[in-house]
Amino acid sequence: MVYAILVILVLAVLAVLAIAAMKPDSFSLRRETDIAAPPEKVFALINDFHEWPKWSPWEKLDPDLQRTHSGAASGKGAVYAWSGNKKVGQGRMEILDGSPHAIKIKLDF
Repeated sequence: MVYAILVILVLAVLAVLAIAAMKPDSFSLRRETDIAAPPEKVFALINDFHEWPKWSPWEKLDPDLQRTHSGAASGKGAVYAWSGNKKVGQGRMEILDGSPHAIKIKLDF
């Protein structure tokens, strides 16, 4: 009986590992929302990482948040990195492309 349970458990673990091995190494997440403001106004706040403290709720979770900006001043090539407490952690964002209707940002935690 114990042998049968052990075999079933090993087969279940192997099945989970086989399924996990077939999954891609990365994923993409897309979120959308409607904002009652002209696209140009919202675009200016997102396309420039220096403007993020004005609206981002994450900026207020750590008063000692360490920020660095590099690359372009805004738009494509702009880079923003941060390091903070357990609530905000650390990470890096880079604007890859953008227009008033869509901005593509690479985000690393």
